[in-house]
Amino acid sequence: MRFGAFVPQGWRLDLVGIEREDEWSTMVDVAQTIERAGYESLWVYDHFHTVPVPTQEVTYEAWTLMAALATVTDTVRLGQMCTCNSYRPPSYLAKVAASIDVISGGRVEMGIGAGWYAHEYAGYGYPFPKPSERIGQLREGVEIMQRMWTEDEVHFEGKHYTLEGAICQPKPIQDPHIPFWVAGGGEQLTLRVAARYAQYTNFGANLEEFNHKSDVLRGHCEDIGRDFGEITRSKNFNVICAATEAEVDALVAELVDRYRPFIGDEAAEAAPNRWGFLRGTPEQLAETLRPWADVGMDYAIIYFPEAAYDTAGLDLFASEVMPALSD
Repeated sequence: MRFGAFVPQGWRLDLVGIEREDEWSTMVDVAQTIERAGYESLWVYDHFHTVPVPTQEVTYEAWTLMAALATVTDTVRLGQMCTCNSYRPPSYLAKVAASIDVISGGRVEMGIGAGWYAHEYAGYGYPFPKPSERIGQLREGVEIMQRMWTEDEVHFEGKHYTLEGAICQPKPIQDPHIPFWVAGGGEQLTLRVAARYAQYTNFGANLEEFNHKSDVLRGHCEDIGRDFGEITRSKNFNVICAATEAEVDALVAELVDRYRPFIGDEAAEAAPNRWGFLRGTPEQLAETLRPWADVGMDYAIIYFPEAAYDTAGLDLFASEVMPALSD
C-alpha cells in the first residue's frame, strides 16, 4: 500500500486558533514533515468555505497552495483531493497545472471531480447544474486537459466547452502527461470517465461499497477494452493515531472541543463517528486497514485532524503503520 497525507488548510476547521501570520508557516511545517516522514504525496482540498458549516475561519485556495508548496518541498508529490472541475475553465486549469508541474520538477497529481458543495457554488456565483450535467462537464474537462498537455494547439467543440486554438506552454514535465485521479463513485457517469481517463480513482465509504464500485469500474474498463489493472484505486481515511488508547481518547476530545463553537455540543460529540474517523494505536490501525489492502485498495490518503497543532500522530503512523502495510 502507498500513502499520502493531507496538509491542514483550514477547510475542515483545522487551523482554528492559529494566528493569521503563522498559518502559512504551519502548513509548511506539516508539508515538510509529510515529506520527511516518507509519505509519497501530500494533499489539499479544493474548497472555498469551511465544513461542516460555512464559517469565517480560513480556507486556503488549493492551486495557490500547490504552487507555494512546490517551492518548499523537494520530492513529495503534490495533489488535490479533489479539484472541482466547475470552479475553473479546464483549459485554464490545464495551464495552471502544467506550470506547477514544471515549477515542482514533475510532481503534480491531477485530482479532479464534478463538484458537490452547493453553498460554495451559490456564494461564488457559479451555476450549479444537475449532477449529469456537472459530470458531462467533467468528462469534457478531462479530455481538454489531456489534450492541452499533449498537443501543440487544441481545437475542441463540445456541449459545454469550446476551444479555438488553445496553446499550453510550458508542457508538463511528466510524460505522457500529469496523472489523473478521477474522484467519485457515480456508477453510470463518473466511473465511466474514470475507466477512460484515470490513472487513479478515489471512492468507497466502506469495504462493501469499495468492492461494488470496483466491480462497476472493471465492467466499464471491459466495455472500452482497457486493462482494469492499469488503474490504482485509492481511498481517503480520517485517522487519529497515538501510542496508547488513552492518548487516542485525548486527541478525540480535543477534536470535539474544536468543533463545539461552530456546530454545537451534540453535533460535535457525534462528529468523530459521523465522519468515520479511524482511531487507535498503530497496531490497531494496521489491522483496520489491512482488509482494504486485501481487496485491492492500493493507495491510502490520510487526514490527521490535529496535524497543525501536533504532528506526532502523523509521524507515528509513518513509522509504524506504513511499514506494516507497505509490502
